Order: sequence, then structure tokens, then C-alpha cells
Amino acid sequence: MKILTTMKRVPDYEMKLKVNAEGTGIVEDGINFIANQFDEIAVEEAVRIKEAGKADEVVTVTIGADDAVTQLRTALAIGADRGIHVKTDKPVDSDTVARILAKVYASEKPDLVLMGKQATDDDANQAAQILADILGLGQAVFASKVTLDGGKAVVKREIDGGMDEVAVPLPAVITADLRLNEPRYPSLPNIMKAKRKPVDTLNPAGLGIDTTPKVSLVKMVEPPARKAGIRVADVDELVNKLVNEAKVF
Repeated sequence: MKILTTMKRVPDYEMKLKVNAEGTGIVEDGINFIANQFDEIAVEEAVRIKEAGKADEVVTVTIGADDAVTQLRTALAIGADRGIHVKTDKPVDSDTVARILAKVYASEKPDLVLMGKQATDDDANQAAQILADILGLGQAVFASKVTLDGGKAVVKREIDGGMDEVAVPLPAVITADLRLNEPRYPSLPNIMKAKRKPVDTLNPAGLGIDTTPKVSLVKMVEPPARKAGIRVADVDELVNKLVNEAKVF
């Protein structure tokens, strides 16, 4: 069994981000970029499946500029066997990502696609669903547990009010939720090994993909600053402000 996973380069979610003067994106100077947290979880799950003897190879693909290889190496350090870098300096939307992944899927012919449920930079949560539609595969998103059994994947998902369980025949597309697992911290020997693992470089044009986005960023603005809080002397003043100023009652 072969498992195809994904890895996206995203800004560190713990850093304070600022919108650039043109309103076209964030100020990247001084920003640390990391591996998308949900993709790390997906890669970890794929590696665990391989370690359990249910898969023979884990392949991870990233789409982006030269710097994206750093995060691809993170996946290799976690335990992926090899990487694929689809190199492009242009921003890509979810539709473009899905079409690129569909071409990689056609070449690699994996038995399972494991992706993060969303990227922490745009939170689009669309690429996996579009990919499954393009490929005509079953999908199970927001997985908190994945069990492979008899040519199918049984996936438990958290929903409002409880848990949902779905089964999809393989091959299928599955996306990882936060509680699927806790990714391992790559050891130094594995980080060094990751530097020697093979990474194939492709480009969208070579895959026959037009990267013209269907969704474009028109403008980005920072949220308004929060007003400072106030202290009230007693309950009567609190109720008065809630009724007459906040008007929540």
C-alpha cells in the first residue's frame, strides 16, 4: 500500500502578523514559516499506518516556491519515505492545488490520500474535497480516528452532539482533524536522514496545469483594535451598562 500525503508552508500561527501597506498580503520580513499543523498530523498518521505494517511507502507532496522544501523535509523527518516538490512562485488557490494533486495522484497511484483538513493560513478547507471530486473517490473529512480494514477505511469524526462513523472503500481521500494524533518531534538522526531522502521536483506547466486562480485575494485588512475594558463599581452599574450601553438585554 502507498499513501500520498501533503505538506504546506504556512506562517507561524503564534506570531503577530501585519498586513502590508498595499493590502495584498502579510509582511513576511521577520516572520517564521512552519509546516501546516494539520498536514503534520496527516503525515504522522500515514507513518503510523506504515509502522503498523499496513503500508509500504509514504510519499509527501508540497506546492510552492523553493522555501517550501524546508517544510517538505519536516515530513521526511517525521517518517515519509520521499518527497515531491511542485515548484511555483505564484499563489495557488484550492482548485489549483486539487488539480495539481490529481496529476500527482495519477502518476503515483496511491491507495490512500491523507491530507490536513485545512491550512492554518487561509483556513479554506476545500482542496481535499475538490480533489476527491476530480478523482471520483470517496472522502471522509475531519478524521479523529482512522482504521484500515478489508480494503476500506473506517473513519470516526467529531460532529455537533457526538461522533460520526463512516466507511469508504480504498482508494479514498481522508483529512485529519486535530485529535487524530499528536505528531512526533523528529529526532536529530531522523532530521539528518531526511536531508538524504529523495525529493522530485516538478512544475505545474509540466503537469499541464494552468495556475490562473479562480479565487483571487482582493484586499486584506487588519481587524479593528479592541476597545479597552472598564471597571464597574457594583452590580447595579454593570446591569445598567449591559442594558443601556451594550444593549444585550
